[in-house]
Amino acid sequence: MIHDRTPILIGAGQYTQKDVEPAQAQEPLALMAECARRAAADSGLDRRVLAQVDTVAVVNIFGWHYGNPPRALAEQIGAQPATEIYTTLGGNTPQYLVNEIATRIANSTTQLALLGGVEAVYSVARARRAGVSLQWSSGAGGEPTVIGESRQGTTDHEVAHGAMLPTTVYPMFENALRAHYGLNIDEHRRRLGRLCSRFTEVAAANPYAWFPVRRSAEEIGTVTPQNRMIAFPYPKYMNAILDVDQAAAVIMTSVGHARALGIDPSRWVYLWGCGDANDHWFISERVNYFSSPAIRLAGRKALAMVGIGIDDIDYFDLYSCFPSAVQIGRDMLGIPADDARPLTVTGGLPYHGGPGNNYVMHSIATMMAKLRAKPGTKGLVTGLGWYITKHAVGIYSAQPPARPFEREDPKAYQAEIDREPHPALVLEPSGAGTIETYTVAHDREGTPVRGIVIGRLDDGRRFFANTPDDRATLESLMTDEGVGRRGVVSSANGTNRFELQ
Repeated sequence: MIHDRTPILIGAGQYTQKDVEPAQAQEPLALMAECARRAAADSGLDRRVLAQVDTVAVVNIFGWHYGNPPRALAEQIGAQPATEIYTTLGGNTPQYLVNEIATRIANSTTQLALLGGVEAVYSVARARRAGVSLQWSSGAGGEPTVIGESRQGTTDHEVAHGAMLPTTVYPMFENALRAHYGLNIDEHRRRLGRLCSRFTEVAAANPYAWFPVRRSAEEIGTVTPQNRMIAFPYPKYMNAILDVDQAAAVIMTSVGHARALGIDPSRWVYLWGCGDANDHWFISERVNYFSSPAIRLAGRKALAMVGIGIDDIDYFDLYSCFPSAVQIGRDMLGIPADDARPLTVTGGLPYHGGPGNNYVMHSIATMMAKLRAKPGTKGLVTGLGWYITKHAVGIYSAQPPARPFEREDPKAYQAEIDREPHPALVLEPSGAGTIETYTVAHDREGTPVRGIVIGRLDDGRRFFANTPDDRATLESLMTDEGVGRRGVVSSANGTNRFELQ
């Protein structure tokens, strides 16, 4: 018999707003409320059930400010929740929210919860370019409970050397992966093209995808005016797309309350297992740039909750802002590189579209539909925030788990990761060194403009630096393997310079 306090997801709704002029575009709050109503309908209940929710939790909204997003959403759906939750920044937060709300349901502190998130960056940007003043609301008053890690993702020293945006940081993980795999640059480009092409196949069949277009590996991997290089080795088609209008929401409750509401068990989706962990916070502190001890541990904890292995999972949605995130997630979870199982159910952030923080809510909503369609199958979803920094894992199934839901407090195992040794960072390095990883940033015309290096001095200490910006140096880092190349680093006026030998 399933315990009455077992947490379940009972409904999901998604919305993608496209081809609407800015002046006619629905504001983020309206998109999120529509997803809430769709989630209620998906559960088999009348939308009036939304008035009964006692917890409204909203993922941090990127691009438009509301005073109190959870209360504003509650007002839209006619609810008066006792608990209002808002998250900090991070692509991990939708899965983290599910893990947290499931714990509250299991502990009887929440009975019926609505979780939602939204971005309308596309409409905001178009309105700005067109000189249109959006007549959107500012939301409700009051102060929600804010949950999640709020630290900034970079240090001033990292920023000073150009390691300040995902578009320049994630390529450095990718170049480290290439060296770790022992691939040359051409082999690596072809492999990335094949990986991304499989994602576009999924996006092409997804009605909520922003770019439902199937692209070949060659098209994705070949630099063209339409697919300009952003930062080596990633051309545009390998980068997450933030410029979208998308929303998603899910409704959670307990088995006992679902029975009381008369929800058909065929709509129930169980959170079998979960895990949350952070890697060493700043990229300058990482153990290396081709692994993630936190993903490994969070995945292990999630699988251990129900006593299954990675081979028992039928569906995945691995966080996919850039190919390096997918590959590191895959490797850390123990999924073979040649595994036939697709690594996404949505199409991924570059092709489905990646709302600033809420993409994983789409992952969860899409996963729910797949699991209901094939009872007994299991799905695993990952989310991450900042630069492979904050991680959340969830395992789902429409079949009841063999074990009761008992989430281990993530604080109890975070110390295991915090103890991982990492190289010391020297802020003003001098002398001979070796490139540990790197990238070459390009301007909007596709011209290489800046080489960013993470290196090691001969004594093992790590440093950040920039290369000279002459075209020959930058081109050489894109045609010949840079990882392992030797040079001399010096420091002046707060930044470091690495000269190739």
